[in-house]
Amino acid sequence: MSLFDKRYHPPGTSPGTLVGAAVAEGKIKIVLIDYSAGHLKEVESAELGDCLDSLGHPDRTWIHVTGRPDAELLTDLGEAFGLHPLALEDVLNSGQRPKAETYDSQLFVVMSEPRSTPDGMVVSQVSIFLGKNYVISFQNEEDDLFQPVRRRLRQPESRLRQKDVDYLFYALIDMVIDRKFPLLEELGERIEEVEDELLDRPSMAAVGRIHQLKRDLLLLRRYLWPEREVVGRLLRDEDPLIGKDSRIYLRDCYDHAVQIMDLLETYREMVAGQMEVYLSAISNRLNEVMRVLTVISTIFIPLTFITSLYGMNFDPASGPFSMPELASPWGYPIVLGLMLGLGVLMVLWFRRKGWLGGGGNR
Repeated sequence: MSLFDKRYHPPGTSPGTLVGAAVAEGKIKIVLIDYSAGHLKEVESAELGDCLDSLGHPDRTWIHVTGRPDAELLTDLGEAFGLHPLALEDVLNSGQRPKAETYDSQLFVVMSEPRSTPDGMVVSQVSIFLGKNYVISFQNEEDDLFQPVRRRLRQPESRLRQKDVDYLFYALIDMVIDRKFPLLEELGERIEEVEDELLDRPSMAAVGRIHQLKRDLLLLRRYLWPEREVVGRLLRDEDPLIGKDSRIYLRDCYDHAVQIMDLLETYREMVAGQMEVYLSAISNRLNEVMRVLTVISTIFIPLTFITSLYGMNFDPASGPFSMPELASPWGYPIVLGLMLGLGVLMVLWFRRKGWLGGGGNR
């Protein structure tokens, strides 16, 4: 399963040519909202003609497209709102690196929308155009992530209704960034579960989960790092489309982006340390096994010596030094008792020294 469904125009095609995705995948839905401080018109399933009619209204306009748009729809929207062909090409060919570009009288931003799946982390693209009195947003997935923003717009006293479209532009970016906190929280829980497993019962399955976490975090870093730079550029560059009031709110977005990167880097260090924890746990387990085997071997060394000594079977009648114990009627039980007592004494001594995991001086 690929992380992105990338569709590129053929080599040699002029930049900005919208080819390579003639048929849209999935259901496309267009939501049109014309609003002002005292007026709101919302069309849930708008047609392209509704979007074109909104150009003649003095209200602010927000057009949100969910699903993968085809080249025809993008071309028509581009001609109506004067969207730059290079930006439309980035919308069509999803999987772009997060960035912010200025084209004449419009600002174009690409953001990422990561989500966790059973097969790993998957990232979709969110594209946002900011014009003089309009915002056009594209989201590849059919699940609309901007529902909370629309609910705020429906409230007449909300700040979104009172301010210009640049504040709506900020609200969309803020929503995209803040949705990453629950995702990182989920990753944190997965990391803690793997840590507990490593401490209790390290296994190769835990190693597989560690590698999956490393891949997910690496993918997130690839897209979250440039997102922080995107918000930083919006703050640094004096763009006439973003007013001073909205620029102040973008600082909050930047703070959240920095927090996300701090969390991400912390999780990466934790996951990198988990492999060391695994190797240490395996080494400790091996040491425990080797210690038990060494103690057992050490106990049997003197016992083996005794049995081998009395296994020589020299005739006791041949002389006084020819193992007279062989003729003793109590020789066998005495030797067995000696061996048993010696083994018990050695175990007690090992335990007192702390070599068996008990107390004593080490």
